[in-house]
Amino acid sequence: MSSTNFSQPLWALVDCNNFYASCEKLFRPDLSARPVVVLSNNDGCIVSRSAEAKALGIPMGEPEFKARVQLQRHNVAVFSSNYALYGDISARVMATLEHICPYVEQYSIDEAFVRLDGPLAANAEDIAQQLRETVRQWTGMVVSVGIAPTRTLAKLANHLAKKTSGVHIWDTALHVAETVLRALPVREVWGIGWRQSRKLHEVGVTSAWGLRETSDLWLRKFLTISGWKTAMELRGVPCIGEDEGPTPRRTLVSSRSFGEKVYDLASLEQAVATFTVRAGERLRRQKLVAGGIAVHIRTSRHANRPSFDATAQHSFQPATADTVTMLQAGRKLLASMYKEGPAYAKAGIMLYDLCPQDCLQGSLFAEATPVNDIRKTALMMALDGINSKFGRGAVHFGAEGPQEAKWHLRCKHCSPSMTTSWKDLPQALCR
Repeated sequence: MSSTNFSQPLWALVDCNNFYASCEKLFRPDLSARPVVVLSNNDGCIVSRSAEAKALGIPMGEPEFKARVQLQRHNVAVFSSNYALYGDISARVMATLEHICPYVEQYSIDEAFVRLDGPLAANAEDIAQQLRETVRQWTGMVVSVGIAPTRTLAKLANHLAKKTSGVHIWDTALHVAETVLRALPVREVWGIGWRQSRKLHEVGVTSAWGLRETSDLWLRKFLTISGWKTAMELRGVPCIGEDEGPTPRRTLVSSRSFGEKVYDLASLEQAVATFTVRAGERLRRQKLVAGGIAVHIRTSRHANRPSFDATAQHSFQPATADTVTMLQAGRKLLASMYKEGPAYAKAGIMLYDLCPQDCLQGSLFAEATPVNDIRKTALMMALDGINSKFGRGAVHFGAEGPQEAKWHLRCKHCSPSMTTSWKDLPQALCR
């Protein structure tokens, strides 16, 4: 029986099981019992495995070419990363959580912290089961729920939930907590990086319990305030407060390695334009504006020839979220850096000096709201609306070039975007 105090606010960590692989199975009932793996960009390494694939001993992060024989031997279904599908399913899961609980803090594409206050905390186990059942019914995804007095302990509770019934409420009884924390290597504690782990090992602290019992003075001196907060959270004292919130985003990056090496300026322009368009969409989705753009191009670092690596940047005055403005600046920056001859392997753009669009500081002498700016904003809203309704790329900029261009990522095993593209809608046969 759990001795958790339900009169205090609790944190639930809701985590989608084997998220990418589960998304691929969602519209493929024929894969329900078949092992599934999902590959990284350019079909490089294995980044997600279904439970069946894990049972076969297929390692996480294994390059596809090394695992190919094993994958074929066990009839494993292999998929390229389909970020449009994963992003949409993630949004549906988060919306479902928000329907049940008023405070949801998304942590990653497949995880969210949910704060349980008052009656929600008093009925934590029932709420956890409701979250699991509703997410499964509304989205088809299976989630695990770990509940504890702090975010750090909720992370550990979620780890235990995956091994049991899918729900675990942290028992704050000291002897129970000690048993669990002694079995957890300190390097696996949320918030402890490899540098901090190494420092702890040097003084004989190898488990989460050891970290919990380490003196505050030592923690503040050698692990700084963040390490001390983690130890306090392991003691059941909330220290990662909502008042701190996530660090405001100052940059936004859109970058990819090419499917094939690129030699000509035209192909580089298409790639940089595509990355700029994607970054602009994300910028507006987060209601931000950018104070500048940086463009980066480079050759492979592993080629047997001299490498080439260049970056150029341009500041916007005033800050903007207009894709056309960013495309024009990006094209000029690329032209200023491009050198004929090298085999380019990667390009990317970074939007920097980001700030909320409603906090934009205008010029003292500028017109209050220029007509041209109003038109640009209306155009971006129209483009975003059309692409949101009819699928990404329904309306696109000519500068992006054709979808079949060779520089695009290798996606030999890509599934249809069944929730974001009209042409990929799943079909049902009635007999």
